[in-house]
Amino acid sequence: MPRTRWFRAVGALGVVLAAASASSSVARAADRCPAGAGGGATLAEIDPELRLHFIDEHLAHTAHRARVWTWSWGIGIGVATIGNLIPLFFVAPEDRVDWYVGAATTVVGVVPLLIAPLDVVGDSRSLSARLALRGPTDDVCVLLADAEAKLVRDAKNQADGQRWWLHVGNVVLNTGVGLFLGIGYHHWKAGAFNAIFGSAIGEAIILTQPTSSIDDLRAYRAGSLDRTPRQVALVYGAAF
Repeated sequence: MPRTRWFRAVGALGVVLAAASASSSVARAADRCPAGAGGGATLAEIDPELRLHFIDEHLAHTAHRARVWTWSWGIGIGVATIGNLIPLFFVAPEDRVDWYVGAATTVVGVVPLLIAPLDVVGDSRSLSARLALRGPTDDVCVLLADAEAKLVRDAKNQADGQRWWLHVGNVVLNTGVGLFLGIGYHHWKAGAFNAIFGSAIGEAIILTQPTSSIDDLRAYRAGSLDRTPRQVALVYGAAF
């Protein structure tokens, strides 16, 4: 082959390789999504499908634990309510107020669990359904942005469920019940029992609320997506 043709062939090959490299760079850029949920550059470099899978998997795990927590306490408090009503058939009429008040207090404890479940339950269900219906033309960055918003919302919701004012409100409510029985009916022993036992149960409910999304959000922001959900039923409080 003449030298001129050889140089032309090499030049053409260089152009082709440069174009292929540029095309590959564009493709790689297209496979990245902006870092949401307060994440930084490390998060932005991670494949969006991996990020989406991380959020979906961890929200599903926390949602399962949230359902276990809700129904466990709901059933337990429901049984306690019935337990407060049964003695009404056997105690003196003047003592029945103690058991009525105990039953009413337990009902107050179970209502929030059933009518206002943790946000992660609905968010996980919504995200899983959306991903199950995704099509080949769906923009992964749009899906990811929605998933990130859910993760942030769920972490905040779980943190709010353990704020200091809930502990104070729990103690104030149960102390009020005790004073109602003591001052109103001179049933100080029953009042003290309701105040102490009711406060202890309320604290147990607050402290055993699942809080995994708080740690998941922290790990997600740092780009540490290699952590797997821990196989435990309940998680105790964490700072947010």
